[in-house]
Order: sequence, then C-alpha cells, then structure tokens
Amino acid sequence: MAAERGIVFHPSPVLRQKARPVERVDGFVAELVRDMHRLAREYDGIGLAAPQAGESLRIFVTCALYGEPERVFINPRLELKGEIVGGEEGCLSLPDIRAEIMRPPQARITAIDLEGNEFSLERDGIWARVWQHEFDHLEGTLIIDRMRPLDRLANRRALRDLERSAGGGRGR
Repeated sequence: MAAERGIVFHPSPVLRQKARPVERVDGFVAELVRDMHRLAREYDGIGLAAPQAGESLRIFVTCALYGEPERVFINPRLELKGEIVGGEEGCLSLPDIRAEIMRPPQARITAIDLEGNEFSLERDGIWARVWQHEFDHLEGTLIIDRMRPLDRLANRRALRDLERSAGGGRGR
C-alpha cells in the first residue's frame, strides 16, 4: 500500500516547478484529488494545489465553503479583471506566514472536472483570490514571491525556521 500523502512545505523543490498538464483523468488523478481534498480539510485550508501534495500536476481543489461545493480544477486557465486590491493570505505550505497580497478582484476560470468535462465559472472576492493563489502554485509561485518588502521582513524569522527545519539552512 502506498504511503499516505502529506502537505509539502517550503523550500521543497516541487513547489518551485511549473506543474505539468494532466494528459488524462484516470485512477491516479482521482486518488490524488481525494487525497488533496482530505489534506485541505485536515489542515483547515480553503484550497490545495497538487504540488503541495507532492505531485507536479496542473490540478487544484477547493473546499465546500462560503456557499460553494467542493470542486476540482484540472488544467485550469484564468482570466483576471478589475483594479488590483490587497487581501491577507496564508498558505498551507508556508505555515505561520501571512501577508497582504495584491490581486485583481475578479476571475473567470475554465478547467476540467474529474469526469473529463470542461466547465467555466466566474467569481469575485474570496474565490477569485483562492483560484489565483492556487493557480500560482501551478506556476511555481508562492506568496513569499508576491509579498511587499515590509511583509517579507515581518515573516523573515518564520521563513528562516521553515528553511532550517527542511535542512535548507541558508536562504536564497
């Protein structure tokens, strides 16, 4: 039996890779999605991207919250609109690190579901932000890359502790 997946923490290299497209939705993908939903719920997340579960694939999930059902987004594409606004974000792969991240407030997403069907959704507010955050993971981008200098300074110790606990010792 395979080992149970867990959350992958910074500075794991999988978090910095541009994730590969999913070629076909099969049993492996379905199992990965089940694990991702489990991990997101277990760690009180709103969403989780496949690289955070150790798989460099273009998949992310969102939890059933704020009137939305649990969803999976395979090979997502995003279109963003609106004046950029700030909002506080955290990340399961960067525990104890929070910062104001600037993002457009509206998003349209097109993706594939577990049955292989393409769908599109449009949201603003929290869901537009969550989709952008998770999409960033598929591009190898973390919130620490989007932080303002003051937030980077405020989170320096937590970031250094994460890197040390992973054996990273030295930052970039």
